[in-house]
Amino acid sequence: MNQSPNATGTTLTRTETALTSILYIRSRIGGLLGLHHLYLGRDSHALLWLLTLGGFGVGWAREIFRIPEYVSEANREAAGQNRWHHAARPPPVSLARFFGQVCVGIYFGTVALIGLNSLSFFYVMVLPLCVGAGVHLVSCAGHETSDLQKTLTACLITSPIFYGSTLSPLPISLSASVTAAQHRRFKQPRPPGTPPDPLAARLYRLGLAWLAFSAPLGYCVFHNTTATLYYLSDCVSALLDALWFLPWLRDVLEFFLLLPYRILCTVTGGGGAEDSWRKVLEILLREYSQREKEALKVLSVSEDASIEDITQSYRELVKVWHPDHNPNRMLEAQQMFIKIQEAYETLLRRHNVIRRK
Repeated sequence: MNQSPNATGTTLTRTETALTSILYIRSRIGGLLGLHHLYLGRDSHALLWLLTLGGFGVGWAREIFRIPEYVSEANREAAGQNRWHHAARPPPVSLARFFGQVCVGIYFGTVALIGLNSLSFFYVMVLPLCVGAGVHLVSCAGHETSDLQKTLTACLITSPIFYGSTLSPLPISLSASVTAAQHRRFKQPRPPGTPPDPLAARLYRLGLAWLAFSAPLGYCVFHNTTATLYYLSDCVSALLDALWFLPWLRDVLEFFLLLPYRILCTVTGGGGAEDSWRKVLEILLREYSQREKEALKVLSVSEDASIEDITQSYRELVKVWHPDHNPNRMLEAQQMFIKIQEAYETLLRRHNVIRRK
């Protein structure tokens, strides 16, 4: 079979050359999502690219020169000709892999800080496990792997030292990366004659992993979006109310503020779409933010309480916790009195916004 050399020095057959061309196209089109790694059966690498968008774009750009090597390696493995499976010595140290382990560990830890920091034992258990998972995912890219148990143990030991710090993902990731590098090894080869896993099963596993990673982050983004919409709606309503003495200016301002929304309704079908968007906005505005939930607890009212119920509870609590009525615990009464005032203002502002809608 005719062979031709490539830029990396690897000799490729015509079949491999054609496959390399296909992978170049796949890597440029869906490379940030790891589609070319999925095509080659490198599921760990595909998951890493999917969760980091091609190694934050750097790894994706670097692979322009490595795809021929991936193709040759995949063909040798399919033919059972890879010798590194039987190597007694561990793989050589790779600075690129170590740097990737540190970066992805910090990335996973940051995502955990954003989406999971309200969980119990977060800094003791949740954060180190998330950082360790990111480091181990990089360790499993390609034909290498590492000791997951020892990597996670290093994370769990390091995490309490930096308890409560927002910078804790950095030292935890460094510790885990050093441990993973010390226990690096080649993956065990697939037994000869064993068929590869079905594509549906592989996609199912990748989907579960992606869902586990993105679900907490998606909830956090939705929660912050809800709070942002509520805040913006409150600001716009207050601005329009402040222009009551200039009705024409108020109408002009309201027209331009709602113009993008009206264009969207026109493009998407008018009235039906408008009703749908209004329902979505209403649902978003009715979701309670964390501050509003705390205000409900302070005033001892439920989420479906009316403004009258809130006002009644506020008046009763103000009488109980007024500093003049608590001379023996003046400081505690003052702090509680301020909390009650702030909670009432928060819930009153929310009901005013919903009433305007």
